[in-house]
Amino acid sequence: MDSITHIALGACMGEAFAGKTLGKKAMIWGALAQSIPDIDFLASFWMDIPSGLLAHRGFTHSILFCTLIAPIFALIAEKWHRPHDIRLGRWVLFFGGVIFIHIFIDAFNNYGVGWFEPFSHKRISFNSIYVADFFFSIWPVIALIVLLYLNRYSPKRKQWWRFGLIIPVFYLMYCLINKYTIDREVRSILKEQHISYTRYFTTPAPLQNWLWFVVAGNDSGYHVGFRSVFDREKKMSFEYFPRNDSLLKPISNHGDLQKLIRFSRQFYTVEYYSDTLVFNDLRFGQIIGWKEPREKFVFHYFLQHPKDNELVVQRGRFSKWDWKVVKALLKRIKGD
Repeated sequence: MDSITHIALGACMGEAFAGKTLGKKAMIWGALAQSIPDIDFLASFWMDIPSGLLAHRGFTHSILFCTLIAPIFALIAEKWHRPHDIRLGRWVLFFGGVIFIHIFIDAFNNYGVGWFEPFSHKRISFNSIYVADFFFSIWPVIALIVLLYLNRYSPKRKQWWRFGLIIPVFYLMYCLINKYTIDREVRSILKEQHISYTRYFTTPAPLQNWLWFVVAGNDSGYHVGFRSVFDREKKMSFEYFPRNDSLLKPISNHGDLQKLIRFSRQFYTVEYYSDTLVFNDLRFGQIIGWKEPREKFVFHYFLQHPKDNELVVQRGRFSKWDWKVVKALLKRIKGD
């Protein structure tokens, strides 16, 4: 999830753990612990882009990192706040829980999380919630603002940290129900429309959980479309994008390319933009694809011009958004 959401969730967890003992300092510890896995952004300062893509949500989002860093936080906090009545074991459980919640929630996005690094490079991704979902994030953010305002000894603090933690849990469960519904319907539609595939995924379109981006295909290419939880018709319109592996033969042994293929988990296509060879990672969707079915993919990497690949994961995500695009999104969500 985005950094603001992690900070707000961590602050609510800190308040729940030791608000009465430490006051608002407990919220600071919670926010810090909830944010620490994202320290991997520092890798971008010395790594090339493909390596940085793999490093992000890699080791610092692993169970091993969580296990190692929690006792360090616990020892620092336990010593810092003496005298107090919180045992070291409780500190460890608190920090371990807060950090694990971070790497657990991130696994519900489409980027993938390296829970088992460095022993396995397998990425965990449930593709159930968009990385920045207002309807997930707003509740802990509201709770954080209120908790900052309320007096340390206010009896209302308990109801507000519960507000900030419980509602997101129910919303995440709702997202999983939507995921199950979409997957069941899409697989049935693919079968009825005689579309064969060996790889498949669905993930929410930007900023909400009702319209979903669908990809199904194989080594030859991928069928791409959108499905709303409010769609009534048992059919879908798909756009086909050939994978074009043959275009990669002249550079098939390049290290950057191999890293990109690993990162994409085989969900990629290759094409030319004018005279430039481009690698598309399909998992991040299309720019306004619900309005323009042949639109570019958000993640497009210029293979022959690596220095032009800043912000490659979200390149142009909102560049073409205007009121017409927003209305088209809302209309498509409604099932029109």
